[in-house]
Amino acid sequence: MAARLPAERELAVALAVSRTTVAAAYEALRTEGFLESRRGAGSWTAVPAGNPLPARGLEPLPPEALGSMIDLGCAALPAPEPWLTRSVQGALEELPPYAHTHGDYPAGLPALRAMLAERYTARGIPTMPEQIMVTTGAMGAIDAICHLFAGRGERIAVESPSYANILQLMREAGARLVPVAMAEGLGGWDMDRWRQVLRDAAPRLAYVVADFHNPTGALADEDQRRRLVDAARHAGTVLVVDETMSELRLDEGLDMPRPVCGFDPAGSTVITVGSASKAFWAGMRVGWVRAAPDVIRSLVAARAYADLGTPVLEQLALNWLLSTGGWQQAVDVRREQARDNRDALVAAVRRELPGWEFEVPRGGLTLWVRTGGLSGSRIAEVGERVGVRVPSGPRFGVDGAFEGYVRLPFTVGGAVAEEAAVRLAAAARLVESGSGAGSGAEGPHTFVA
Repeated sequence: MAARLPAERELAVALAVSRTTVAAAYEALRTEGFLESRRGAGSWTAVPAGNPLPARGLEPLPPEALGSMIDLGCAALPAPEPWLTRSVQGALEELPPYAHTHGDYPAGLPALRAMLAERYTARGIPTMPEQIMVTTGAMGAIDAICHLFAGRGERIAVESPSYANILQLMREAGARLVPVAMAEGLGGWDMDRWRQVLRDAAPRLAYVVADFHNPTGALADEDQRRRLVDAARHAGTVLVVDETMSELRLDEGLDMPRPVCGFDPAGSTVITVGSASKAFWAGMRVGWVRAAPDVIRSLVAARAYADLGTPVLEQLALNWLLSTGGWQQAVDVRREQARDNRDALVAAVRRELPGWEFEVPRGGLTLWVRTGGLSGSRIAEVGERVGVRVPSGPRFGVDGAFEGYVRLPFTVGGAVAEEAAVRLAAAARLVESGSGAGSGAEGPHTFVA
């Protein structure tokens, strides 16, 4: 879905047919619902209404299915206890004064904005509360940024591969995605390529995950961050930096680079997005934006026509965590759990699938795996039949790229990780033998976290 097609004239030349023939074919596809077009934005593939999406992605399993299926679709861990319960109890204690107000805080609760600003300042990035807007998760933050800066038909440069849900969000917003290839393995960002794309395509926005990139796990070094900000500034591109994985460093002794916004002291180029979902719990739908005050004012003003604000109780719970030390305690436990899961999954995949290739990231929650020449979409489809759900590579690419990959998150460990690898190996054997032949689609599931 949403693979961009060439312009009519370009396709006619490539196929050595008349442009009238191509125009008629495009119109037939539009009539049947297999193609969507918009003036100035081009044409892209679609699925007719009422048909299941072959989305190469997975939605979370319902609780009743967890006993029979190993779910590797979502890069998210269960809630850390007792900190979740304590944070909600603390929030309830702080709630009464807010209950006597209208409850609408489009910029976020003042106490939480101040706390988040203090945390950036402690990281060496002086920040005022006026530079913070609290959002409904990182998705809500990026959706607001896209609507403010990139109208329909605008170009947005994205890493290739990149975070699946954000790519789909941008497609739904009518953006024209410009992929910039990542280096192999954990090499990360090719700055010469980025500079060229930003110069030639002049995208309005660029979206990057510099801290334990999703899905590859790469970590941008300080030189890459400095050069990326410089290239965006010279191109007039607003750089949106997703920090949702930034606290999940797993290897001992790893020194984290400065935040990307630290290379933009004027605050004119970088907009930073953070969230509680990966470091704490996906069910706590609280995110935030750090940007120049005028950008925050514009985002807040536009919010009146969106969701009005983030739930007060969840903001109070996050503020309790950050102000009492509970956040750091929970994150420490989360890192240990993710590290153990990573090591167990890596060992199991290497044992059961020695032909699959990957590099072990030093943080984050995901392993980006080349599947030994097999179709990642077929692995995902057959895997569900044998009891393991994984998202295939094309879900993280633009225009069908990365068919030979799957993403494996560090969400299971121990015996479950070993069994997941056994089931993946069984799926791989079926695909390789042709016994798993089917439609090639993974069913109607569209969500992958």
